[in-house]
Amino acid sequence: MLPREKVFRDPIHNYIHVQHKVILDLINTKEFQRLRRVKQLGTASFTFHGAEHSRFGHCIGVYEITRQICDNFQRNYSTKTPGDGLWDDNERIVALCAALLHDVGHGPYSHTFEHIFNTDHEMWTRKIITSPETEINQVLKQVSDDFPEKVASVISHTYPNPQVVQMISSQIDADRMDYLLRDAYFTGTKYGMFDLTRILRVMRPYKDGIAFDYDGMHAVEDYVLSRFQMYQQVYFHPVSRGMEVVLTKLLQRAKDLYEHNHMNGFEMPSLLIPFFENKVNIDDYLLLDDGILNTYFTLWQSYPDEILKDLSYRFLARKPFKSAKYDKKTKHLLPEIADIVESVGFQKKYYTDTNTSYDLPYDVYNPNSNKSRTQIEIMQNDGSLIELSTISRLVKALTGKISGDERFYFPKSMLMEHSDDIFSNEYDEFQKHIYNDTII
Repeated sequence: MLPREKVFRDPIHNYIHVQHKVILDLINTKEFQRLRRVKQLGTASFTFHGAEHSRFGHCIGVYEITRQICDNFQRNYSTKTPGDGLWDDNERIVALCAALLHDVGHGPYSHTFEHIFNTDHEMWTRKIITSPETEINQVLKQVSDDFPEKVASVISHTYPNPQVVQMISSQIDADRMDYLLRDAYFTGTKYGMFDLTRILRVMRPYKDGIAFDYDGMHAVEDYVLSRFQMYQQVYFHPVSRGMEVVLTKLLQRAKDLYEHNHMNGFEMPSLLIPFFENKVNIDDYLLLDDGILNTYFTLWQSYPDEILKDLSYRFLARKPFKSAKYDKKTKHLLPEIADIVESVGFQKKYYTDTNTSYDLPYDVYNPNSNKSRTQIEIMQNDGSLIELSTISRLVKALTGKISGDERFYFPKSMLMEHSDDIFSNEYDEFQKHIYNDTII
């Protein structure tokens, strides 16, 4: 324990309380401090200008919620006899460390970067935790030699205590509860607001994980609906996705130029070369953050390649691609529409794309699913468990219902007036395919 509690002032949780030396030491590692330079919401700040918050703030927020859960469990549900299904506070440290470190493996611009370079932030999180090269690993080993592997096993969902795993990763966990509240606050939206205090109050451990008191069901309902609204209104916003597409194409163009030796003679993107060549070690990975990529984009605005130059400008100057929704009936039209875009001078490989964003707001356990989810269990007065959607009509309406859309992205100029342009016929033809934000 620290001789005196350390606090971090936080806009979501007011104070974040650090009582253990290992937690403060982890926060002060270079790998964790790097998270200050990685935005939590990637390109969403181009749509919601307040969304400049970092993964650093989110991670210490997840730690704080987990700390409060542990306090509640220790105070009200402390184990009396081995195997009674109640909370063993010896699990606190592994839960707190896993909560703090759960996103330490995120790369710059997070999921867009993962898509281009086939990285997996959870895999990198486990590597950073277990590699003897990292300061994080050295701090964790001060607890015990096998402690880094224990923490990593929570991230990979293989830790033997399901209560600890579900605190960090389930359909209602510390991770989701923090990012909903934090992202709602910084985007200036209200969709993600729910009664965190009440939810923490009605959480309780049992043998196979975590359940919620029956009289707290409505707070849990509110959380599920808040998550649904945040995905529809914030995370799936078409403009943010339009900037994601620009970023994707920008990195793809840089990768293609490097692979064809067309970057010689210009400032080489040395920190990206391991990713271009698919030869990435931990040191390479940890050198990258949002600022490094933005610096390359700034330099590339002077690059002789017109496509790389243009895409860099579009990203830095916030010129998102426009989009239109499509479905199974109109998907066959996309190659034809992409050809029209190319006919007016835009290479379709870099100036058209599809973006699919879907979410399952709530799911019930399916043992035959490749990725079955831990369902939300409500504990009745007699101690028996009942799954949430069987008693909540609101949640039942969302259960198993995938929400989202599929969009075709293209340059905004394709929708502008071009009556005097030599390609005016092509522009007219393109615009005939778009009606009410939808491909027809």
